[in-house]
Amino acid sequence: MNDGIGRREFVTLGSLALAAHLLRADERSLLYVAVPGIRNYTEWGGVGLLVYDIADGFRLLRRIPAPILGKGGSVENVKGICASAAAGRVYVSTITRLLAYDLRTDRLLWNREYERGCDRMAITPDGSAIWLPSLEGPFWSVLDAVTGDVLARIDTNSGAHNTICGAAGARAYLAGLGSTSLRVADTRTRAVVSQVGPFGGVIRPFTVDGAERRCYVNVNDLLGFEIGDLETGKVLHRVEVPGFAKGPVKRHGCPSHGVGLTPDEREIWLCDGANSRVHVFDATVSPPRLVQSIVVRDQPGWITFTLDGRLALASTGEIVDTRTKRIVHALSDEQGLPVASEKVVEVVFRGRDPVRTGDQFGVGRRG
Repeated sequence: MNDGIGRREFVTLGSLALAAHLLRADERSLLYVAVPGIRNYTEWGGVGLLVYDIADGFRLLRRIPAPILGKGGSVENVKGICASAAAGRVYVSTITRLLAYDLRTDRLLWNREYERGCDRMAITPDGSAIWLPSLEGPFWSVLDAVTGDVLARIDTNSGAHNTICGAAGARAYLAGLGSTSLRVADTRTRAVVSQVGPFGGVIRPFTVDGAERRCYVNVNDLLGFEIGDLETGKVLHRVEVPGFAKGPVKRHGCPSHGVGLTPDEREIWLCDGANSRVHVFDATVSPPRLVQSIVVRDQPGWITFTLDGRLALASTGEIVDTRTKRIVHALSDEQGLPVASEKVVEVVFRGRDPVRTGDQFGVGRRG
């Protein structure tokens, strides 16, 4: 097993050109990074929405202002980000509000506060509705993605937190900080229709495969992840990271906070805070098997991927080639200072028009 690479050992940026290989000649892929993307720590990128050109070595193109000051002028924690080509918008949530930006113009369309605050939301594939959790509260709100108006409320009393809308558009997956079960809601009736679990602890970050048959779940006190069957509701496996010990973490209070599937669903990437590593598991075998560990520059708390699956995006701001498992770049701001964020999303443009979007969660993309 490879213990990873040093934080300063980068390969040539020429490999980043591969990220554009699957794009049409008239397409451009940009990365939107919401900051402060780790709590309200402005030292890792300041405040705003940073836009990077993925194919051009993650060159910073611009900073879009974000009016996210709370009481007393303090900067609010950013909680989530999502985008929709159909809606033509990118959305950023903080602990109190949700902001909607026009992807074509960068214009802030609205900035609305919601009852009991906001957490990590998701948008339906057709771009019509946002499933917005209250801030570790008792309910999710379903919003009109155009106006921000509340259309429905789903009470779960589960400490609403992380949210994924499935690729088929029929299901939303709702994880709360007060529950060991993952709730599954019907996006048409806006009602919880089933649950998966109970898992071995309170659910933290999670992801789902493209066919919506499996979920991969971080839980409290586990350096590893658990696998749930979305069809039967049963827990199938508990996978621990071999050869590494749990230890103190700076944030989130759990050993593994961050799990993602590569778009081809052949690998599971897992965050390890105490050991400042991202672990890679072979998902083609059951249970998944650890194949490599990558050293990163800080304690990671989130992981996702570019749409083409060639690059992994760690919350430390480091970009990892998924084939070689080598760090190929690290995000920086206008002054060359390091940027880190747990809230990033890719948007592909054709001319000025958005045509595809990624997801802040490392969701599978095999149908």
